[in-house]
Amino acid sequence: MSVLNRFILFLLLISVNAFSQKDQKPSFQVVPLGVKGGIDEKNLSAYLLAPINTKDYICLDAGTVNAGIEKAIENNVFKVSTSEVLRKYIKGYLISHAHLDHVSGLIINSPADSSKTVYATSKCMEMMENHYFNDQTWANFGDAGVGFPLKKYHFQTLNISEETSITNTTMTVKAFPLSHVNPFESTAFLIKNGENYALYLGDTGADTVEKSDKLKSLWTAVAPLVKNKQLKGIFIEVSFPNEQPDQFLFGHLTPNYLMKELHDLEDLAGKDSLKGFKIIITHLKPPTKNIVKIKEQIKSQNDLGLKIIYPEQGKKFEL
Repeated sequence: MSVLNRFILFLLLISVNAFSQKDQKPSFQVVPLGVKGGIDEKNLSAYLLAPINTKDYICLDAGTVNAGIEKAIENNVFKVSTSEVLRKYIKGYLISHAHLDHVSGLIINSPADSSKTVYATSKCMEMMENHYFNDQTWANFGDAGVGFPLKKYHFQTLNISEETSITNTTMTVKAFPLSHVNPFESTAFLIKNGENYALYLGDTGADTVEKSDKLKSLWTAVAPLVKNKQLKGIFIEVSFPNEQPDQFLFGHLTPNYLMKELHDLEDLAGKDSLKGFKIIITHLKPPTKNIVKIKEQIKSQNDLGLKIIYPEQGKKFEL
């Protein structure tokens, strides 16, 4: 091999190594404020997501807020007061659906919060305006809906599949519909920052159980991002172990259905495209013995080489 060819090969190796190192750098930081799917009102679905090395967080669902911030402060994730995290670090809320275990923290903490935007699809926003922020169940802290709007929150309706800027951040969001006890809708949020993405799914049933194609449509949309390694992780629920009968899933997933759906995603993105890919398991429902069983079943069925993450309340991780 000539000296010139060796030099060219050397440069190629440096380039490949540099690209590989760049590809491995985290793009997002996550602080779970709540991770469970029921019973424990101090630990319900809510995840802070921000571009790496920033404090510009969006809150993905808001079942638990204050208690989760306090837990994060105990774990030295935040060095400021609970109030400062709530008022200054959280730039807005993305609400997947209006079930109480996904919105109660937003409602209860609204008097102490600062002005910011609440994002949701039209059906979800309509439910929050009519049933929660309605001057009867709770004061209307929004700028729309019934009663007397206090205009602390800006209620912004998301159009399906339309990219929307998230105010006071560098991120954008695109909403996709999910079936959660069909015909009730939940939402998946595709968050973009620069060329990097994270995908958060609210509660969802499997397409086969819900007699829907919503997850297939979502996987079709994100498969190119998986293939190009731009999608850094997927937050997806698993609420019950495999023993739960289909008629009692109530729009949720089991390990069997999780893996079936992720195999469908791999079919679209390419063989081995999910090897080492980060899957963040959300909405685990107590009792503890069920949670243990779910984890064992996911481990035994993980034939895609997925990197499974079980978030813990108040403990930061990166994507």
